[in-house]
Amino acid sequence: MRRFLGLLMIGFCVPAGAAELRDVRVWASPEGTRIVFDLNGVTQHSLFTLDGPNRVVIDLDATQRSQSLVSKVEGKGLVQRVRTAPRDGGALRVVLDVSQAVKTRSFSLEPNENYGFRVVVDLSGDAPVRDSPVPAAPPAIASAPPAVASNALPVNDAPAGKPLALPSPAISSKPVPSNLPKRAASNAPKPATPSAPVASAPQAVTPRLAEKPIVIAIDAGHGGEDPGTRGRRGVLEKDVALSLARKRAVAVNQEPGLHAVLIRDGDYYIGLRERTARAQKAHADLFISIHANSFKDPSVRGTAVYVLSPKGANSEHALMVENRENMADLIGGVNAGGMDDTTTAVIADIFQTSAMEASHDAGGRLLDAMGHVNVLQKSRVQQASFVVLKSATFPSVLVETAFLTNDREERLLSDPSYQDSLARSMLDGIKGYFRSYRPLQQVAGGNAGGNAGPGLTPVAMQSPR
Repeated sequence: MRRFLGLLMIGFCVPAGAAELRDVRVWASPEGTRIVFDLNGVTQHSLFTLDGPNRVVIDLDATQRSQSLVSKVEGKGLVQRVRTAPRDGGALRVVLDVSQAVKTRSFSLEPNENYGFRVVVDLSGDAPVRDSPVPAAPPAIASAPPAVASNALPVNDAPAGKPLALPSPAISSKPVPSNLPKRAASNAPKPATPSAPVASAPQAVTPRLAEKPIVIAIDAGHGGEDPGTRGRRGVLEKDVALSLARKRAVAVNQEPGLHAVLIRDGDYYIGLRERTARAQKAHADLFISIHANSFKDPSVRGTAVYVLSPKGANSEHALMVENRENMADLIGGVNAGGMDDTTTAVIADIFQTSAMEASHDAGGRLLDAMGHVNVLQKSRVQQASFVVLKSATFPSVLVETAFLTNDREERLLSDPSYQDSLARSMLDGIKGYFRSYRPLQQVAGGNAGGNAGPGLTPVAMQSPR
């Protein structure tokens, strides 16, 4: 009888409508660590931190742990271990053992096509968190480098995957193109005459321009919470995109004068607008976002290249791709509550005519080059309103490498040798584009009037040759 009453009391402690914690996923990125709790229903949560040792405690109201979920989950990044234990009143306590004092942020997400109800906890520390060694910074170029040949690009042997650091450029020995502004000769100071000696005046200086090292921002689509498209054999778009991005970065960094910046270099999610912001900080000259396509008809195949359209998609399939890629923030788990509708609308409408024209040119060259490796879905660059392409300062393209919903192309995209071929073809398109468009910048000491300060001043991209 006592045993029966004890079991009855335990039953009362767990509400009949309690949510169930079914999975815990941990994603580590260079900026921090994300912990995702998968639930089968809505629940309220609270969070606080403890020290000695450092811990983060999350209480999930009216929640019980699934029997299939292990009581201890191994961590990643800042999280060393995840522990769970029931509390009085039917709540579930989750304890994160962390490696250092952390800042926390948490929010809940509604179900989407990939996941059910989720509680997301983001942790950040004082220093970047990495699971692998950080590559060394690119070597600085000497202050007086040798002249660069007229048919060559400045040398920059920067290692792959190192973001943001940009070395000083080599100074070109070529004359300043005639289409760039020069100081008028009439503004130059007149020489002094013998009858009226005067103090020497500063010489007028024509702005000196140099061809800057070319920075290619390579964005591996999706990641972390957002797997992207899934092939019938289980190949995930996020894995294909990251593998291709890394291969292309290696190929780019082997070319003199080119430097690759990986926007994502691990299995974690980055918001769509944050991807463009990182490319801006890296002073990118070209932004390429890598993806794999999907369609309801498994016979559809081919490579496609998209550029931004201010008016929306230019075909039914382009509209489908646009909607799928722009939904990534909702799937990946981005808390957009801090952005009002007006701000969102303004950001969504930002574009620049010159950057869009350059995007068409770069996209066309990429499409032609990749056509030597795979069939093309369409022979022309397509247009869609991708959030990730909305930048006002550099050309941007989105590459749909092939269809994971096509059996043949799914096998190809999981083949390392085929990925190598795709990466080399994309490099050919990049090189072809920058033979016609070359970014320039003003070098120190070259301001008109001789008042140049230290450092470099960006100058508009050179016109097509």
